[in-house]
Amino acid sequence: MNTGSDEAREVAVAPDGQTGEKSDGAAQDGQALGSRAPEFIKSRRLLHLSWQVLIFVIGLAVVVAGIIMLPLPGPGWVVIFGGMAIWATEFVWAQLVLRWTKRKVTEAAQRALDPKVRRRNIILTSVGLVIIGVILGVYLWKFGFEMPWNIKDQ
Repeated sequence: MNTGSDEAREVAVAPDGQTGEKSDGAAQDGQALGSRAPEFIKSRRLLHLSWQVLIFVIGLAVVVAGIIMLPLPGPGWVVIFGGMAIWATEFVWAQLVLRWTKRKVTEAAQRALDPKVRRRNIILTSVGLVIIGVILGVYLWKFGFEMPWNIKDQ
């Protein structure tokens, strides 16, 4: 379960070949991969392992709370990503997942701002509002301001 390095000179390597060490080829978001635990914790193997277990349990509790919030009221996805961020403070795999997620969200936001997509969304929203307005107008013309449950059979 120990994903951190014991040696100060070891470097975690991402699957795409990037290293966590800051140099000319710095990591994508400018931060090194690996544990962000304080040095006095990293210097003692048992303490570091205990720290990682604690971070894993806290992150797991937050992710499970987010999963529970998905069908229930609450910010489920935000809480899940918060749990992933907690894990990313200690585990390289979570850092890589978080980087991938950030990249995909940024790409989706850029696609949503594309003029063609925005124009299509505006047209679809306008058509939907016109349809809702027509249905509401027909209802008011036929029944007036009566609530549906107060309408008697006609």
